[in-house]
Amino acid sequence: MASLETILPDLTERPDGPALIALWGSEDPAEEFRLGTREYDWHAHLRGQLFCIESGLIRTTTRQGSWLLPPHRVGWLPPGEPHKVSISGALSGWSVLILPETSRGLPDHPCVIGTTDLLRALVRRAASWADANTLSPEQERVVAVLMDEILRAPQEPLHLPMPADERLARIATALISKPDDNRTLDAWARWSGLSARTLRRTFLAQTGTSFAQWRQQARLTHALELLARGDSVADVADALGYASPSNFIAMFRRSFGETPARYFTSRSRMD
Repeated sequence: MASLETILPDLTERPDGPALIALWGSEDPAEEFRLGTREYDWHAHLRGQLFCIESGLIRTTTRQGSWLLPPHRVGWLPPGEPHKVSISGALSGWSVLILPETSRGLPDHPCVIGTTDLLRALVRRAASWADANTLSPEQERVVAVLMDEILRAPQEPLHLPMPADERLARIATALISKPDDNRTLDAWARWSGLSARTLRRTFLAQTGTSFAQWRQQARLTHALELLARGDSVADVADALGYASPSNFIAMFRRSFGETPARYFTSRSRMD
């Protein structure tokens, strides 16, 4: 059977056929749309792409920054959006490829959205006719409902924008590599040769978030990676520089509306 590397590029560049093509895959060597662990360098697609995994992690990098995609979250890449992808331990998941004219109502920027049992079931149904050149009226109705589910799905705070200024980028890179570094904004400003006022103003202008918000988002992104691989909440809190696990749990709940344990347990029940 063909691998992900060979089958997906052909379909993502397809200008004809159904407005929406759904693929369902796993790590099974006999699977046509095969997942696993791999990396794809910078590229872009004619079709817009939605993708979701049910285990493992996906990190997508675009010109605007990076997105971390934990299980049961849906990544969206608009048509023609340059990106690179790192997939780690994805044992099962799906992808939906949408023609540019059909995706006009979707966000014009990469993002992460939530999923539902209905959305998952609709994709599974659509994947059963992935090889069709035309769709029946019944299939067209399924596609319409699927698009409605995508449009109404909430966006989630999993984006980590990167500043363009080289000095700010150095700070951002340092914080990503060592998320437990608790230096203050003033200390980082001195380290980078900027005034605190310039760092504060430029960081907000280039990332859309304050320095404190960005650092919290960087920590949250790293936390999801550690939690997904099975690290304990206490170990994750320590790795991120929190004084106690309860402080980390409070931050996580503010961001996602639930504790780390409930966040991953509730999603594993969907498998």
